[in-house]
Amino acid sequence: MKARELIKMGFPDGPIIPLARAAAGSARMQGYTKHKVRSILGSLLVEPQRFEDDPLFGKVAEAVIEAGVSRKRQTAKVYGDYNWNESLQYKVWGRDIDPEAHQQMRNACKLPISVARPLMPDAHVGYGLPIGGVLATDNTVIPYAVGVDIACRMMMTVFELPPEKLSDEPDCFQKILKENTRFGVGSEWKPRRSHPVMDEDWRVTPVTAKVKDLAHRQLGTSGSGNHFVEFGEFTLEEPVKGAKPGRYLAVLSHSGSRGPGNKIATQYSKWAMSKHHKMPKELRHLAWLDLGGDGDEYWAAMELMGRYASANHHIIHRQIVNAVGEQPILQIENHHNFAWREKHGGKDVIVHRKGATPADKGALGIIPGSMTTPAYLVEGLGDPTSLNSASHGAGRLISRKAAKRQFQWSEFKKYLAEKGVTLLSAGLDEAPWVYKNIDEVMAAQASLVRALARFMPKLVKMAPAGERPED
Repeated sequence: MKARELIKMGFPDGPIIPLARAAAGSARMQGYTKHKVRSILGSLLVEPQRFEDDPLFGKVAEAVIEAGVSRKRQTAKVYGDYNWNESLQYKVWGRDIDPEAHQQMRNACKLPISVARPLMPDAHVGYGLPIGGVLATDNTVIPYAVGVDIACRMMMTVFELPPEKLSDEPDCFQKILKENTRFGVGSEWKPRRSHPVMDEDWRVTPVTAKVKDLAHRQLGTSGSGNHFVEFGEFTLEEPVKGAKPGRYLAVLSHSGSRGPGNKIATQYSKWAMSKHHKMPKELRHLAWLDLGGDGDEYWAAMELMGRYASANHHIIHRQIVNAVGEQPILQIENHHNFAWREKHGGKDVIVHRKGATPADKGALGIIPGSMTTPAYLVEGLGDPTSLNSASHGAGRLISRKAAKRQFQWSEFKKYLAEKGVTLLSAGLDEAPWVYKNIDEVMAAQASLVRALARFMPKLVKMAPAGERPED
């Protein structure tokens, strides 16, 4: 460890620093992770007497006691073997964020592995980390901070066709969606679809080996929850990847790694929690795995799910392109619910974006609204305070259960007709009113991304009503 890190933790500048650095180095050589060393040193500052007989940290403890710097640190609180931070802050974009989402972010701030924590304007309650939460950690990965739908993503294909074709040939495009997409928790293709991702080594972890057959059965399907495939009108304001400004017909999809991703997330989340059984109840969904150790297994599974989720979209779009009979002039995809190795503030960190879009300077991304409001093609502005992130959508205002209680199909259908949207299938829990105003969300993150184009849905397909959500 560097001297400045120790001083920042609370160690006084002077002879104690080289002792602490030597102890930390010895611990690392014996296999201790960096965050474990930090946790021990933080606990040592609080209760040095506990470490007087420790073969690695005993001399440091004695020096701390002798120097009289032993004290209860105002910025930390000890639970079990952990030294939890109590004063870290996070930056927020947007308003009207559920207080429970704020509480989840405060919980994430307590983690001894946390480095930085911005909250996006679409934030709402999730498991562990709120959806719309971004969390950078020190050489660790938190399965629930990635999410249960690993590598969920957006993909858009733009055709050099006028959007009026949707109204001129409604039956044709409805047939294309019906015949080339599959929705629902157990949805499969028969015969199975093919993609090079199924030729990869799924034995990279025991869990991926078990889910390979399920993955092949569900390859090219969309699942349930807020996942969709929709045709619409794409209005491009400036050139992007060779496509000229104008109005075009486009198809947009949103889905992830289906059942295999869910099983992987569940398995490794349980494993992480089993390793941190002394964590407070309210923090247990933030249990982590060490990279360079057992976290490497989860990381390999997560990356495979990233490629699998991408394959699902490419199959859907390939089938639709063939059915439309026109080659696209533009294809764009981006993902969320993932963890990335990045450098921020000169430090190598693991950035978890749970329901947040990467927004590095110049990076293209898609941020959807609802089935009656626009999705935006955006360019990242690379704001370092957001860890180069933006929202992944509008964000929910109303829970699924509440939506089913509050809304009626009659008003839902009437509203869709007023907006000129044809709905092939969906549930009341995906009614447009359950989402925040996408334009307000975009305004709140004007420092994070800028819009290059907008997509207005016209023909929408989602999982039928009554399906258990996967998102």
